[in-house]
Amino acid sequence: MRTIRVTLVATAAASVLLAGSLDTAAASDPPTVFAAASLTEVFPKIDSRARYSFAGSNTLTLQIRQGAPADVFASAAPNFTQELYRAGLVEKPVFLAFNRLAVIVPRSNPAGIRSVYDLQRDGIKLVVANARVPVGAYTRTVFRNLGITPALRNVVSQESDVKGVVGKVALGEADAGVVYVTDARAAASQLTQVAIPVFAQPKVRYEIAVVRASADRAAARAFVAKVTGRAGRRAMAAAGFRFPAPPPPPKAKKKRPAEVVRGF
Repeated sequence: MRTIRVTLVATAAASVLLAGSLDTAAASDPPTVFAAASLTEVFPKIDSRARYSFAGSNTLTLQIRQGAPADVFASAAPNFTQELYRAGLVEKPVFLAFNRLAVIVPRSNPAGIRSVYDLQRDGIKLVVANARVPVGAYTRTVFRNLGITPALRNVVSQESDVKGVVGKVALGEADAGVVYVTDARAAASQLTQVAIPVFAQPKVRYEIAVVRASADRAAARAFVAKVTGRAGRRAMAAAGFRFPAPPPPPKAKKKRPAEVVRGF
């Protein structure tokens, strides 16, 4: 009888240990991150363990609305994160980074494009993202700011995300495209940048949020803290993303000379 009792106790203890190890394994599972395609190169450098799904922010928003199993959502435009926040599908979004736009051309530049204004020339083959994708909407803002919306007549392809634009230009299927500076930098071995004037640049703001349906919000919040923390910002800055300039240090107050009290 004693042997049976000891065996039962040992079995129960083993079951508790096994359950504990399974809970620990589940808790340590990496988060699933839905992120804008322009974050493809930098996010894995910050956290190589996370599972990533990169696409246009509009596409990812729709997938989250439809119940896709995401823990974190990083968008290249705040309207998508804010839309999901208003719908109660993500926690309050936080600022991630800023970006800028640039024109890209093949390194051989067969069309001889030297300025963004050249995109209006007859015969230019231009590729952009469609207007529902953040980079596509930003592109159209740039064209309006520069007064070159007729350049849209030269569009030969509208892509579903920024990587599609990069790919078409890199393969020589277009004379030029409009992408984020960070994507142009990532493909510098194949492409050349043509600058877009600062005054025409839209405010390209990225936001990131924890998905409320996440199975592990603690892991999701830890990921957000990692990419928005000091090391994450260093990696993103190295990739070409931008951040607000820190405020200047307060000026030191000048010490007034001590008054000397003279005796009478």
